[in-house]
Amino acid sequence: MQYMLLIYGDPSAAPDFDSADREAKLAAWNTYTQAMLDADVHRGEAALQPTPTATTVRGRDGETLTLDGPFAETKEVLGGFYLLDVPDLDAALEWAGKAPNAGYGSVEVRPVMTFG
Repeated sequence: MQYMLLIYGDPSAAPDFDSADREAKLAAWNTYTQAMLDADVHRGEAALQPTPTATTVRGRDGETLTLDGPFAETKEVLGGFYLLDVPDLDAALEWAGKAPNAGYGSVEVRPVMTFG
């Protein structure tokens, strides 16, 4: 079954990726991704640009409205995702628990809905 791991973090609490230990932080994510690839559960992933680059589109009364930035005002923001194909929720939760952002964020695990 496929599960989406949605990676959230508080940008003000996240490590500074411009700092000297940037390579170590990126290496942790690369190791995490490689472990998924080695286990043949990885089906895709992407990191997202910071929230100031977002545009929100809403339809109201037949008009399309666009807003700069994310619509929701939350402390934690979506920073990326992983798509996994694992046997069950327990396996997805196990992978989520290994995410390198455990100290400054959270991982939401959701089953992927299929149609047809």
